[in-house]
Amino acid sequence: VSPRVARPQSAQYGSCSLRRMSAMEALELLDQLVDESDPDVDFPNSFHAFQTAEGIRRAHPDKGTAAARLCAPHWFHLVGLLHDLGKVLVLFGEPQ
Repeated sequence: VSPRVARPQSAQYGSCSLRRMSAMEALELLDQLVDESDPDVDFPNSFHAFQTAEGIRRAHPDKGTAAARLCAPHWFHLVGLLHDLGKVLVLFGEPQ
């Protein structure tokens, strides 16, 4: 996304005043969305989020060593879970 597109959206949504919700509530909202990039998928969007996080966890388990943390820090699993949360903006009028 270019700065020309991102700045107005940041001004509109950056204060998070549209609706307050937890990450889990946002994941549940994703289930109301038919994702145009995957219209033939028969499972909820939240399932995809958990599936992605679990795939990252399995591919890059945190073994507690410094080397493992460098390859896959704890936050990497979380990023897999949250990577599509911006799509909830479609439910508030943004285009897909």
